[in-house]
Amino acid sequence: MGVIEQLFLEEKEIQGLLNDLEDGRDQQLITGLAGGSKAIFFKLIQQSLTRPVLIVSPNMLQAQRTYEDLSKLVDDEHIHLYTAEELVAADFSFASYELRAGRIDTLDHMARVGSGIYITPVAGLRKLLPSKKRWLTHYVTASTDEEIDIGVWLENLVAMGYIRKDLVSAPGEFALRGGILDIYPLTMAEPVRIELFDTTIDSIRTFSAEDQRSTGKLESITLLPATEFIWTPEELQQVSQKVEQALGESLTKIKSEELQQQLLMTIMQDISMMKDGIVPDTIKKYASFSSGANTMLTDYFPANGVIIFDELGRIQESVATLESEEQEYQLAMLEDGKMLHDTKLAWKYEQVLENVKQQQLYLSLFTRSVPGFTIKKSISISCKPMQQFHGQMPLLKSEIERWRLGNYNVFLLASSTERMKTIQDILREYDIEAAIDGKPSKDGVLSIIEGDLSVGFELPFQKLAVITDAELFTGKPKRKARPPKLTNAERIKSYSEIKPGDHIVHVHHGIGKYYGVVTLDVKGIQKDYLDIRYRGEDKLFVPADQIDLIQKYVATGEKEPKLHKLGGTDWVKTKRKVTAAIQDIADDLIKLYARREAEKGFAFSEDDDLQRSFENAFPYEETQDQLQSIEEIKKDMERIRPMDRLLCGDVGYGKTEVAIRAAFKAVTNGKQVAFLVPTTILAQQHYETMKERFADYPVTVSLLNRFRTKKEQDETIKGLKAGTVDVVIGTHRLLSKDVVYQDLGLLVVDEEQRFGVTHKEKLKQLKNNVDVLTLTATPIPRTLHMSMVGVRDLSVIETPPANRFPVQTYVMEHNGGTRS
Repeated sequence: MGVIEQLFLEEKEIQGLLNDLEDGRDQQLITGLAGGSKAIFFKLIQQSLTRPVLIVSPNMLQAQRTYEDLSKLVDDEHIHLYTAEELVAADFSFASYELRAGRIDTLDHMARVGSGIYITPVAGLRKLLPSKKRWLTHYVTASTDEEIDIGVWLENLVAMGYIRKDLVSAPGEFALRGGILDIYPLTMAEPVRIELFDTTIDSIRTFSAEDQRSTGKLESITLLPATEFIWTPEELQQVSQKVEQALGESLTKIKSEELQQQLLMTIMQDISMMKDGIVPDTIKKYASFSSGANTMLTDYFPANGVIIFDELGRIQESVATLESEEQEYQLAMLEDGKMLHDTKLAWKYEQVLENVKQQQLYLSLFTRSVPGFTIKKSISISCKPMQQFHGQMPLLKSEIERWRLGNYNVFLLASSTERMKTIQDILREYDIEAAIDGKPSKDGVLSIIEGDLSVGFELPFQKLAVITDAELFTGKPKRKARPPKLTNAERIKSYSEIKPGDHIVHVHHGIGKYYGVVTLDVKGIQKDYLDIRYRGEDKLFVPADQIDLIQKYVATGEKEPKLHKLGGTDWVKTKRKVTAAIQDIADDLIKLYARREAEKGFAFSEDDDLQRSFENAFPYEETQDQLQSIEEIKKDMERIRPMDRLLCGDVGYGKTEVAIRAAFKAVTNGKQVAFLVPTTILAQQHYETMKERFADYPVTVSLLNRFRTKKEQDETIKGLKAGTVDVVIGTHRLLSKDVVYQDLGLLVVDEEQRFGVTHKEKLKQLKNNVDVLTLTATPIPRTLHMSMVGVRDLSVIETPPANRFPVQTYVMEHNGGTRS
C-alpha cells in the first residue's frame, strides 16, 4: 500500500493542501474523493502533518465503515472510534456496555495522549461531557504492595459509575468480600481481583467471570470511570439543589394538576436519592445541571489537531433528524411528567461549530454551498469508485487496455501473499499479465500488492487505478476469526446463575434457599461461603470452591418448592426415584441413538472452489459465531453418520445464511434439499432470499405451500420426483404423502417447536438416513437439554451482525384501524 500512498501524495492538489494546513489555512473544502481514496487521504493528512485528526461522520454506520477502512491502513493503537448512541431514547433508557466502553476508552486516550486518528458520528460532537480537567483527575491506580484506604476506594468506584454487587458478572460492577475486591472495568476483557492483606495490596489478578478462576497476574492496574460523568457526593448535592429549583419553575408552567403531581413525585424521588448520596438510574437526564457539564468532545481534542467533516451535506441532514427526534422525545417526557423544562439533552450543532478552535477541513462528493459554513478555499479532486467486474475477465482486459493507452499505474490489492499468488494464477489463465513486485508500471501491467480497502478507486488526472478483490470477483475472501474461548454448552449455562433469594439444589442435601455469599473467619482464615437455608432453622455454609455441588432449582410454574431438612430422608428418597426413572429414559435413548450411530448416511465431499466462490459472494462480513457454526455443520455433513444438529440464534443473527451454505453443499453433491418452515410468510421470505443467493448458480429453487396454485404445486412435486428441483421451501405441505424426492440429502427445519404432534411424527419418518439441521431462536427445554448433554449436536450464534439494531418491543393501546 505504501507505493499507492506515495503516488497519492505526489498529487499537486494534495501537496498544496498539506502546505496550506502547515501554514495554518483553515476551512478548506475538498470535493470528489470517493471509495477507498478517502481512507488513504485521512491517513496521509495525519502522518504528513504528524498531528491528530478527528473525522466527523454523518452517522454511526458511516463512522464504523471509516474505522474499518482505516484499520486496514493504520495500526490499531493509532485509530480510535468514539461510539455514540444516535437515538436519544436509547441513550437515556439503556446503555450498551460495548458502546460506553468505546466512548470511555477513546475519550481517555484523546485527553491523555491526543495523537493518531479519531472517528466520531456527528452525534458524538453534541454529547454533554464533564470538563477535561475533571476527567483527568478521576481514575484509580493500584500496584502490589501499595497501601490503600478501602473506604475511599469504594466511594471513588461509586462516583465513577461502578455498581456494587455480591458477585461481579458484567462490566461496570464491583464487589467487596472480606479482603477481596473484584472490579470489572469496561475497558478490559476480564474482571480484576485485588487481594488485600489488611490495607496492603497483596496481589492483582484477572479472572473469569464465568467460573471465578484466576487467568493472569498483574503488577499494577489503572481503572477508568464506567460512565462519562463522575458523581461525587458533593456533586450530587449541588445537582439536587439545581434540580429542585428547576422543578419549582417547571411546576409553574404546568396547568394540569394531575401532571403537576406526577412530575413532583417523579423528580422529588430522584432529588431525595441524590441528597442521600445515591446515584439514581435516571441520572443521565440531569447531566446538564452539573456544574462541569459545559464541555464537548472538541474540548478534549488537542488544539493543534485537524477536524475533518466528512460529507457536509449529509452531516447537516443527520443533525436535523437528531434534533427533531430530541424535541419529540423531550415533549413526550414532559407530557408524561418525567422531565423538567430546563433539561438540555445535547449541545446544539451551532454551539458546537462556534466552539471549534482547531483547523477544519470539509469533504463533499460534489461542490456545494452549505449554510452555516464559510469556505475559504475549494479543492477539486477527480476521483471515481472502481467499477464492478464480478469475475468478467473480458471486461477487465478491456479496462486494462484503456489504462495502458493512458499510461496508468494499475494496482490490484490482495489480503495476503497466498492470495496474491492465487490471483496471479487466475489472471494468467485469461492471458492477463500481472506482476507481484509492488513497483508502479505505466505500461498497463497489473501490479499485485498486499493491502486491503473496502472499495477501489480511479484517479484519472493522476493516472492511478486501484482494484480490490471485491470488484475483481463476485465477493471478497473473508478473514477467519479466532475460535471463541467458550464452548456452546458453557454459553447457554448462564440460566443456571444464582442470586440471593433463588432456590438451589445441593447434591447431598437437596432443595434449599440461597441467601448470598458471606465471609467467615475459621481458625484465623477468612474464606467465602455460600449461605443456604433449609427447613426450620437449618443453615448450611458451602465453601465457594465447592460451588460445583450446587445448581439452581428450575421448574415449570411459579409454585415455590418444598425445602428439605438437613439430615432428613426426603432427599434420599427423591434421588432414588429419579435415578430409577433416569435409567429407564437412558435405556430408551441409548437404543435410539445407538441405532442412529449405526445408520449409514451420505458423506458429503469437502469444500471445492465452487463452494468457496459461493461463500465469498456473501455481501456481508460473517460473525465469529457464524463461521464456527458453518464449520461444525460442514464437518457433520462430511461424516458418514447422518447429521442431527440444532442451530440456536436470535432473530437476525444469520441462521438462514448458515443453512443456505449447507444447502449449497448438498446440491453440489447431487442431493436435494427440503426447507420446512411453520408459516407461509416465512416460506416466502426464505424463498426470495434463496432465489437471490442462488441466482448466479445452476440451482433450481421452488416454493410449496397452500397459496401456490394447483398447477404450480404439481410442477414442483413432479420436479422433486424427477430430480429437476434442487431446493424446495415449504410449510407442512412438504409432509404430504404425494411429495416424493428423488434423492433427498438435507432437511432444514425452521422452528420445529411450532409444528404439531402429527407433523412431528411425519418428520421422524422423513429424517431416516437424511442429514437434519434444525434452526431455532427459542428451543424447547427438552431439545435444548438433549443438545447440552450431547445427545444432539449444538451450534450457537450469539453475536449480532455489525450495525444490527436491538429488537424493541412496544406495548400500545389497541387501535381498531391497525391490523397486525
